Amino acid sequence: MNDEPIYVKRGEQQHQTKTPGKLFRLMIKSEKLEAIIAEIDPHTTSRWYQHDGEELHYVLEGEIEYEVGEKTYRLSTGELLWHKSTIKHRANNTSDKKAKYATIGTPPTFM
Repeated sequence: MNDEPIYVKRGEQQHQTKTPGKLFRLMIKSEKLEAIIAEIDPHTTSRWYQHDGEELHYVLEGEIEYEVGEKTYRLSTGELLWHKSTIKHRANNTSDKKAKYATIGTPPTFM
């Protein structure tokens, strides 16, 4: 990767990972961060994650519960959560509608 700005148009991504009930689209990855758009189906929970770094989650559509350690945060469209990635964490969609959120992590360790 060089120092030139990177522009990603709607519908484009660098990589995609699909598991039952979850879709993760890697939008950008540099030496220091990565940006992912995640979709999580109704009544679906991601696995626990724990790794180096920091993360910011911004809800684009719907609602999610985000567990960080022993605390649970209920996030709606337009809300965000930041946490250290060294604390175990996972996303949970308890609603009847698909949820979509952006995750920005540093350093890039997820995909």
